[in-house]
Amino acid sequence: MQKQNGSDPAKIRIGIIGIGSMGKGLVYQAHITPGVRCVAVCDTDVKRCTAVLTWLHIPHSIATSRAVMEDVTRRGEVAVCEDGLWVAECADVDVVIEASSAILPAAEFALATLNSGKHLVLMNSEIDLLFGPLLADIARKNGVVCTSCDGDQYGVLKHQIDDLALWGLDLVMAGNIKGFLDRSANPTSIVPEADIRNLDYRMCTSYTDGTKLNIEMAIIANACGLITTTPGMHGPRAAHVQDVFNCFDFDALWKDRRPFVDYILGAEPGGGVFVIGHCDNPYQREMLAYYKMGPGPFYLFYRPYHLCHIEAMGTVLQAARRQTPFLVPDYGFQTQVYAYAKRDLKAGEVLDGIGGYCCYGLIENFKENHASPGLPIGLADNVALRRDVPEQGRISLDDVSYDPARLDFALFDRAFGLPANAAV
Repeated sequence: MQKQNGSDPAKIRIGIIGIGSMGKGLVYQAHITPGVRCVAVCDTDVKRCTAVLTWLHIPHSIATSRAVMEDVTRRGEVAVCEDGLWVAECADVDVVIEASSAILPAAEFALATLNSGKHLVLMNSEIDLLFGPLLADIARKNGVVCTSCDGDQYGVLKHQIDDLALWGLDLVMAGNIKGFLDRSANPTSIVPEADIRNLDYRMCTSYTDGTKLNIEMAIIANACGLITTTPGMHGPRAAHVQDVFNCFDFDALWKDRRPFVDYILGAEPGGGVFVIGHCDNPYQREMLAYYKMGPGPFYLFYRPYHLCHIEAMGTVLQAARRQTPFLVPDYGFQTQVYAYAKRDLKAGEVLDGIGGYCCYGLIENFKENHASPGLPIGLADNVALRRDVPEQGRISLDDVSYDPARLDFALFDRAFGLPANAAV
């Protein structure tokens, strides 16, 4: 294993917020990546931080104050704390990676990071989707970068979409490969599977009920100007990604030339992503056939893996060295993920957010929600229902009592008001 010189001032200094399964991988990757150095880690459970640092034999100390934190970082150790604001505002941090799955606290950490003149890399897809346009706007005004992170499905898809543009093919579809789906999953039913995978129960629930998938596809849609052709996407079952042409009628779905997001269920290669490109040039089609890509005019390009934390440091380096984001919601809120009831919900019940017992999220086109605005799944936490909602029913903003001044609602409203959303 390559080890870092902890005191090398030329290295990009990283602070990581959230040391769950993803955060642990980020600490490891920062430790072995040339040109970067992790100087601060944060989690509400500091034992997670000290465990990974001890495992990697990295000198560290627990910071009991902001002043102590800066003393620790300046003597070449990693500072450990439980308050993300300390990391966001630490003078010895160049780039903050937000890797928690929180929303309200993470929003505060993100704002503090950008307002402190630091670059922000989001491995928190929840706040990325909810507040991404606003955070990108604040970053620009502060002369720093806020960006989604490479390594997750939407990051890998961005590379593939860029390739199609470079090659002169039209983008038809950006696709995900989902292993399994149970809309009714909850933190109790998921325990056996989560324990096998060593995952947090709520996080594993959000994977299983499809919310995370929908969030990921909404992020790439908002970055690249894609839509969904139906709420929640189609998600047909397939044995292999190469069966995709038997699953979708691309002539019909792409008749207006609007690229869209979707997924296939249960297909190999598990963990992969794919794009469908279109080419009607006779010469190129002849050559693509020669290159074993089929007769066209629709073509499948897939990557059989995404590597999460392993690929993340490229985004850090791009933000810090080149001052450019890897992935941002350039198209504003093209899509959003809205809350649907997992079971019959009664008036007065308090919703419990992503990965809970009450609701799952489905992607929808944002402009189609103006007449009856849905409740974004990221805001469906600690708000009470005003009326009954049946199982699989869509939960609207009017269905819940909420405080518009609450930070998450207020930030979402600010994001909605940005010029990027004017044409949506």
